[in-house]
Amino acid sequence: MLQVIMNDILGEPAILIGLFALVGLLLQRKSSADVVSGTLKTVMGFLIIGAGATVLIGSLDIFGKMFDYAFNVQGVIPNNEAIVAAAQSEFGTSTALIMVFGMITNIVLARITPFKFIFLTGHHTLFMACLLAVTLSVGGLEGAPLIIVGSIILGLCMVLFPALLQPYVRQITGSDDFAVGHFGSIGYFVSANVGKWVGDKEKTTEEIKVPKSLGFLRDTSVAVSLTMVLFFLVVALFAGQDYIETTLSGGSNFLVFSFIQAITFAAGVFIILAGVRMLIAEIVPAFQGIADKLVPNTKPALDVPTVFPFAPNAVIIGFLFSFLAGLLAMFVLPVLGLSVIVPGLVPHFFTGAAAGVFGNITGGRRGAMAGAFANGLIISFIPAILLVLMGDIGFTGTTFGDSDFGVVGILILSIMKLLGFA
Repeated sequence: MLQVIMNDILGEPAILIGLFALVGLLLQRKSSADVVSGTLKTVMGFLIIGAGATVLIGSLDIFGKMFDYAFNVQGVIPNNEAIVAAAQSEFGTSTALIMVFGMITNIVLARITPFKFIFLTGHHTLFMACLLAVTLSVGGLEGAPLIIVGSIILGLCMVLFPALLQPYVRQITGSDDFAVGHFGSIGYFVSANVGKWVGDKEKTTEEIKVPKSLGFLRDTSVAVSLTMVLFFLVVALFAGQDYIETTLSGGSNFLVFSFIQAITFAAGVFIILAGVRMLIAEIVPAFQGIADKLVPNTKPALDVPTVFPFAPNAVIIGFLFSFLAGLLAMFVLPVLGLSVIVPGLVPHFFTGAAAGVFGNITGGRRGAMAGAFANGLIISFIPAILLVLMGDIGFTGTTFGDSDFGVVGILILSIMKLLGFA
């Protein structure tokens, strides 16, 4: 039963967020129809986001293979899912315990501290729990001390990172209804501040003037489609017809295949935005019940795509400039004696897009470009430094990706080395 609760309920983000909505609606004494509808739509909205992400990631995976083959890139690919899966055999139990007690710590901290946030991005909670289990173990802790320290740090991360971003989230959304709960927060914070330094927030990405003949670009789906078609076709030409048709497309013409994959990417973005709208419409009022009854004045901290609809142009600009920074970093890292970090399309899309939104709200178009570029450098250099400190623990070819994982891991290992644990 414990395994079912930990793996199939607490370990399933859609069920977890649905339970929060259910509790919130029940605490508000909503009618049975409202409770059923609100709970199911919350779960559905989350699953729609996941379905869109699956579509998008499938397209990006194809693009990544084409890119790697075209430019003969080899190195470490940051991927949270991959390293968490690799760590489960050795650190699975400690990861699960840190996750459960870290969530409890989050609720306690939201109740007794000024940081009134409940972190609802379940998969990132799992990833951070795994990072803590691995780094604390490398640092010399084991058993109960590892679980206790890991749970406290996780709970702190779940309230402090949303608090760090909330001033900017209020500007982006025009309200204080929800926070961003995503462990790329340091990248977004840096992006917002870089945007403030270099840009002009009045010249927003969303007011880019498009000639009447290009009016179709005002449609986000069309703009994303055309951007990715250009991206895919250029890389396809470098990868070559033989490789794509024999390895990836199953014999389909390489240019047609690339075109379809580009439109598939845009379809994934469209699905994600639809899921975000449904999720926010249901979770915010449902969460009010928990905030009023159990943890007064708290806000739900939701996954980062929740900010995408507020600046769709910044999403694309952010992705492109974050990825560009990743490409440049790939050539600089070996010069510094660090591992080559291959720029993964998935982390650069999600965190780069969000960095673009945060940079845009403080610095407009220049802020979106410079802020996302800074994020791309962060998620390239930080994982490389973390690899050095973690040493050889049996994980090859991958590491933790988003900025907060690397920063937290580096801080933990550095402090433990100073204290003589490692």
